[in-house]
Amino acid sequence: MFSLGCDWDQVIGGEFSKSYYLELREFLKREYQTQEVFPPMFDIYNALKRTPYSRVKAVILGQDPYHGKGQAHGLCFSVKDGVMPPPSLQNIYKELASDIGISPPRSGDLTAWAEEGVLLLNTTLTVRCGQPLSHKGKGWEIFTDAVISALDKKDEPIVFLLWGAPARAKKALLHHPRHLVLEAPHPSPLSAYHGFFGCRHFSKCNAYLEANGVEAIHWENIAK
Repeated sequence: MFSLGCDWDQVIGGEFSKSYYLELREFLKREYQTQEVFPPMFDIYNALKRTPYSRVKAVILGQDPYHGKGQAHGLCFSVKDGVMPPPSLQNIYKELASDIGISPPRSGDLTAWAEEGVLLLNTTLTVRCGQPLSHKGKGWEIFTDAVISALDKKDEPIVFLLWGAPARAKKALLHHPRHLVLEAPHPSPLSAYHGFFGCRHFSKCNAYLEANGVEAIHWENIAK
């Protein structure tokens, strides 16, 4: 049986034996054997491995991984240190600077956020090189919906940052009154000026966590 090696195994481990996931697994075997697929196979579940269920304070939802070479490494919007931050991440950094005064870092590696308790989850966890949304509808959405629904059941407060229409659609899975849902347009250059800039989600997230007795997220902790 597949294991994530953290408490997510107890929370969603049952998904790995369901028929949809077994079909997804066979599809991925073929894809990784015959196509160039991102992220690398051993990075697919980095979001869950880096942010255990018990430590989730906030959730940022992406759509599918970056489809360019050397970019995706299993955390939404993040790229490995040394890779140029893509336009959406550059806009996230601009809003971060405007909202809480953090100068845009050179690195696009958001691993430190994940380790602080920010689940950086894409709704689809794999993609073909150069083909955005190529793994949409193959079963990943069922899996990540199970992750979101499991988080909604937590009694500890969580802030969900939903950017863009696909992420905002996941609001339908969130019902617990203890959680805060923040919505905005996607940070891509096509939509950032229509309400992402100025949304102040970073400060609002921390204000809500602190008001509920949870330590704020150190958004400034990004690899330099």
